[in-house]
Amino acid sequence: MSTHARLLAEALSARADDDLAAVFATRDVRPDVTWNDFFDAAEALLDPASLARIMGRLTRADAIALAQAATGADPGAAGESLRALGLLSPAGGAMPPSVVAAVAGRSIPDPPALDELAPAVASAEARAAELAFTTVATLADALLIAEEAPLALLAGGTVGLSEKRRLGERGLPEDAALLDDLLALGVDAGLLRPVERTLALSDAGVTWLRLPGPRRWEGLVAGFRAALPPALRTAEGGWIPLPAWRCEYPWDPAWPAVADALTRQARLLGLVADDDAGAPAAEPSWAPAPRQGADPDASGLAAYVPGEVDRIFLQNDLTAIAPGPLLPALDLRLRGMATRESASQASSYRFTADSLTAALSAGETEDGLLAFLESVSLTGVPQPLRYQLAQSAGRHGQVRVSTDPGSGRTQVRSADPTLLRAIGVDQALRPLGLVPEDTVDGSLLSTRVNRDTVFWALSDEHYPAALVDGTGAFERPMRTLAEAPPAPPSDQDRYGALIARLRAARETDADAAWLDRELEHAAKQRAVLAVEVAMPDGSARELVLEVTGFGGGRLRGRDRASDVERTLPIRSILSTRAIEDPES
Repeated sequence: MSTHARLLAEALSARADDDLAAVFATRDVRPDVTWNDFFDAAEALLDPASLARIMGRLTRADAIALAQAATGADPGAAGESLRALGLLSPAGGAMPPSVVAAVAGRSIPDPPALDELAPAVASAEARAAELAFTTVATLADALLIAEEAPLALLAGGTVGLSEKRRLGERGLPEDAALLDDLLALGVDAGLLRPVERTLALSDAGVTWLRLPGPRRWEGLVAGFRAALPPALRTAEGGWIPLPAWRCEYPWDPAWPAVADALTRQARLLGLVADDDAGAPAAEPSWAPAPRQGADPDASGLAAYVPGEVDRIFLQNDLTAIAPGPLLPALDLRLRGMATRESASQASSYRFTADSLTAALSAGETEDGLLAFLESVSLTGVPQPLRYQLAQSAGRHGQVRVSTDPGSGRTQVRSADPTLLRAIGVDQALRPLGLVPEDTVDGSLLSTRVNRDTVFWALSDEHYPAALVDGTGAFERPMRTLAEAPPAPPSDQDRYGALIARLRAARETDADAAWLDRELEHAAKQRAVLAVEVAMPDGSARELVLEVTGFGGGRLRGRDRASDVERTLPIRSILSTRAIEDPES
């Protein structure tokens, strides 16, 4: 055991529990680690493997300070934080040798000569605004798809290629890296949340989908800024100049890829404008406010994008044309009754029997749909659309899904036996386990699967399904969002048991515990120690021993002066110090 380990052990034991838990979390300590006392903790934190992990987490300022300290120079203001992490001697003395070795050979690249982005010209601002507009709209499409069915996650926490293909089939970009960046923006803003190996729409995402476009952008920028790593944030709540991002974690080999991804996300949000070669090179006029810590303001960006409209053209061919970006709330309701065929500044939608049936199954009524269309149409409601709506409303409810109060099983009924048989043999519905039954009221299908799941499965396969209650009345269905995962435990909760165990060991005689560890280590190494021993007459005598054994409360070793074996009671040993072996 080195003096450095003892000093660190004493410093750790003197820390408050919450400070100690924060250190363990930063040093990536496993809560179930088998440490018995603070000496174990100190030795582990000074171990080369543990030091290698923390090196990658040091910011540029901390790395520079640690490299200075390794040469004997003053680490400056960063010294206190490095000392708290166990990387500098708590007493301010020499740096632990294992830390010096961990720093040796590591270089710190120079930051770029250009640390600020120049203001963007009008043409570059226009391109940045258009990209931000597209990002907001594309992410909204991804959230709607996640609302229908959460996106499956791989073991590493990323969306797999199969899910990305599903998104691509629904009109999202086929670029896998671009989809990762878009979904990361949604997660950072709290619009998507991981739930049991899936990425699901959150309550905040439901609210965001109904916000006007400028408010949507402001929410994404605020979430992006809040999720930036600490080294990129400023004391004012903003972020450091973007050209410096790549240099902020100089000893983390994965950081350049992370910094590049964050730069791409900033570009998607229009916070950086590309030059003519497509490289981020300038800052739009709306970017300084969030960069300096102020609330994002989309008013400057809005000058470059078309204004949102609240009216549409309904046409005889069962299509609807929006003459500009439709207000999100209107767009969402229209997409609930029609299929969007094109997405641009002027979107088009098509009404079909399936789309109208889906709207009715989701709780709309014929009168409600007509009233909505009449309120937003600049051309009235054409007769072909009225006829299609009436026909769909007539078919709606042909398949009724309810719960049997006696058995609790879900029942699927229909007055059309052909339709019921088609449901029973539909391969897409096999996971529901629908079983034919004959009752006094006629034939039906039953299953143990809950009613809402059966209803949505039928609706997704375009059957005219409706939910009914115990009295036979229609119910308005609601897609239930996945429950939010429990909040992760705090650092103090995670490390509470470990800290309690270390504290309990500290309550014994620390000096005696330290001496035991030193002697045990010396016996393993057959080290040579100068041992100060209390004599019966009250005096003290120093013996130079080659330690050969330790145990049972006694130390055994060969006395170098008299060349005899000695056995000393541990309680008689006052102190020890390592010396160089003169015979080596």
